[in-house]
Amino acid sequence: MELKGKKVLVTGADGFIGSHLVEALLEEGSDVTAFVYYNSFNNWGWIDTFPKEKLEKIKIFQGDIRDANCVREAVKDVQCVFHLAALIAIPYSYYAPESYVDTNIKGTLNILQASKDYAIERVFVTSTSEVYGTAKYVPIDESHPFQGQSPYSASKIGADRIAESFYRSYDLPVTIVRPFNTYGPRQSARAVIPTIISQLLAGKTEIKLGNLSPTRDFNFVKDTVNGFIEIAKSDKTIGEEINIASGVEISIGDLFEELRLQINKDAKIISDEIRLRPEKSEVDRLLGSNKKIMNLTNWQPKYNLRTGLKETISWFKDNLDKYKTDIYNV
Repeated sequence: MELKGKKVLVTGADGFIGSHLVEALLEEGSDVTAFVYYNSFNNWGWIDTFPKEKLEKIKIFQGDIRDANCVREAVKDVQCVFHLAALIAIPYSYYAPESYVDTNIKGTLNILQASKDYAIERVFVTSTSEVYGTAKYVPIDESHPFQGQSPYSASKIGADRIAESFYRSYDLPVTIVRPFNTYGPRQSARAVIPTIISQLLAGKTEIKLGNLSPTRDFNFVKDTVNGFIEIAKSDKTIGEEINIASGVEISIGDLFEELRLQINKDAKIISDEIRLRPEKSEVDRLLGSNKKIMNLTNWQPKYNLRTGLKETISWFKDNLDKYKTDIYNV
């Protein structure tokens, strides 16, 4: 699919990955509508930080992904939909599972139904590596079994399968895009890399973390967003579910060591029980296969972990005032 001149809707555009995707689509020459979460403060999330010349190129649609009529209004005038809006914090899903069903499952259903009714050319539903749970084998390819190890992952499994059903039942041109752990500028402090960086940059020498042994496959946000772009450009990806993964894993403990060396060599870890997941819910190992995305598209990762962290740290140094480093962000 040619993205230049295409009328594109990005849901979750006010969030971390969504805001970066909006920027990348503007660079591709797309006509972008940013679906942001309605609030009375007229706050557009990270889009508020865009320079004026970039903001002038974006249409803003304020709404709620859980409202079917609202979604229909957003979808009716576009040709392509990138659906990223979701509740994503795993700890919060333990307390508010119904919210995750409403937002992640019903919200996705609303997007799919509206896209079908308006004959949208391409629909990209954002999944997560959490749908796989703890790896039964590595690298994890797209045939790996699904495991609902948290209400969050269960809601995303449900959303993915509804997306698949719309492709199979109605021939809707859906692609399920499955990023592994993404990090970079603008990420919420509920994620581990911003948690460590923000505490270190705030001058703390005792860094509070949960379990240090799990491994993750980290991807710099610009590589993740480029994955979305390349998947969109390839017609071979219709009806597929596709990992965006680096193919490299690192433990949380070793990740801390890398960040400690880059920011403050005197820092040490303090175990914080509130940050531990329930034992059967913890995902012990994630290491993704990127063979499929490389076979179907022209995607190649451009960042390794060290260079991605360096760019992330630089951004956090300039934006630390946006983070509450003294509290645990659920």
